[in-house]
Formats: sequence, structure tokens, C-alpha cells
Amino acid sequence: MSARQTPSMARVWGYHAILLAVSLAVLYPVMWVWKMALTPSQAFDMGAGDNDLHFLSGLSLQNFVDVINTQDATGAWLFGQQLANSLIVSVGTSAIGVLLACTAGYAMSRFAFPGRDVGMNLFLITQMFPGVVMAIPLYILLDSLGLLDSLLGLAFVYATTAVPFCTWNLKGYFDTIPVELEEAAIMDGASRWVIFTRIVLPLARPALVVTALFSFMTAWNEFILAATFMSDERAFTLPVVMQAYVGDFGTEWGRFAAGAIIVSLPVMLLFFALQKHLVEGLTAGGVKG
Repeated sequence: MSARQTPSMARVWGYHAILLAVSLAVLYPVMWVWKMALTPSQAFDMGAGDNDLHFLSGLSLQNFVDVINTQDATGAWLFGQQLANSLIVSVGTSAIGVLLACTAGYAMSRFAFPGRDVGMNLFLITQMFPGVVMAIPLYILLDSLGLLDSLLGLAFVYATTAVPFCTWNLKGYFDTIPVELEEAAIMDGASRWVIFTRIVLPLARPALVVTALFSFMTAWNEFILAATFMSDERAFTLPVVMQAYVGDFGTEWGRFAAGAIIVSLPVMLLFFALQKHLVEGLTAGGVKG
């Protein structure tokens, strides 16, 4: 069997040049945002002049300080409250979605009952429409329940889209777990609940992490529904806060960029912390052969 042919140096350098160009194209917008965030000026051009070749000159953390130290009319720390709002709503949406989808996805995967296929198709159809389509009916529903300007109400709204997605995702993963494992447990006298909690859920941990992460991201980044249902600034989530820096006659680009970076940090940290489970959940089955 012949050894694999080693690519020529010209080809290797060509690949590296292409990868470098792609990396620069991807990173340039990110570096532009960082530059705006670290420049005290609120102008879009960051105050750069024709003779300003020192792009690292005059950098400051003032925009980050201004965003983080935002206070309300009473002097209370407003940004901290809004950050907590985003965390509560995002974690609550993930919890509701994963908890309901675990049992629903397992039932769809393991049991044959009338309406199962129709139910899965209906779940899929709900994902075809943007959330803004349901804004008016959801607003009327929340108003009748007294849940406007409520974090609980916003979490329930986000869960209406999270549950179908989580159910489809977990159902597909449960399908990869061999039924023989459960049959062996039944032979040993295990109940269905014990099988579900002690065998199926531990094997599905990567899928649970991926599902929870995507639900968290969707709730964390959502703007339109949050801006529609929340009118009290102390109930705002961070995406709604970012909109406040965009005015009718001007935009505070420096603070907007700083806020965008702050909003992105929790999701980035989650990706780094859960990257092992993320790869397993997207590529692996229930067991490894």
C-alpha cells in the first residue's frame, strides 16, 4: 500500500493564504466593534482623521463603564437589574423547554399512539413562522393574564417556540439510543420512570446540553417580543437596552458597541464551557460503537 502523497509547499502556502484571508474577513467586523467600543468618541468613524495612523491611540474603557454603571431615576443600578432579567428569562426558557421536551420527545420516540406523527408535524410547522407573527395574540393573552412587564410572562412566550424545537431535537437523539438497553432494564425489574431517569437521560446528556444552549441563546438575543411586551425599563432585557442607544437623531456608537460586547460575553463563555458536550450532542448518537 503506497504512502499518502505529501502536498507540495506551494499548495500548503496557498491553503494557508486562503485560510488567512477568510479569517481576516471574519475577524474584521469584530475588531471594528472592539475599536468603536474602546474609543471614547460616539461617532461611527471613531474620530479617525486622515493623518491618524495610530489606530491603537486614545483607547479607553469609558464606554464599558458608562454602560455598566447605568442607573435609573432613583439612583439604583439599572444595568444590573437588566442583566438579571436576561439571565432569569433565558434560564427559565431553557428550563421550561428542556423539561417539557424531555418527556414529550421520549414519548414521541418510544410510544406509538394516535396523532403522534401529526403532532410532530404540527411542532415543525410552528417553527416555520417568525415569533413576531404571534405578537398581537400573545400580547392580548398576556394582558388578560396580567403578565405584561413580567419576566414569567416573557419566559412563557419564548417557551412557545422553545418547546417544539427542543422536542424535535431530543426526539431525534432518543431515536439513536438502542431500545435493547431499556428492554434489558425491564427484564431486571426496572420501572419506566427508572429507565427514563437512570438510563435514557444520562445517555442523552450531550443532546440536553445542546438543546438547553440553543434555547438559552434564542431567549438571550430576542428583541422584538421583549420590546413589545416590556414597557418598564426595570423589566427590560439586554437586547432592548441596546436599542436605547439608537436615537432618532443620532446613535451612541461607542456605548452601543460596548453593550454589544457585554451582551455577547455570557454566550461565548457558555460555548467555551460546554464545547465538549456541544460537539458530542451534534455529532454522536446515544451510545458509542
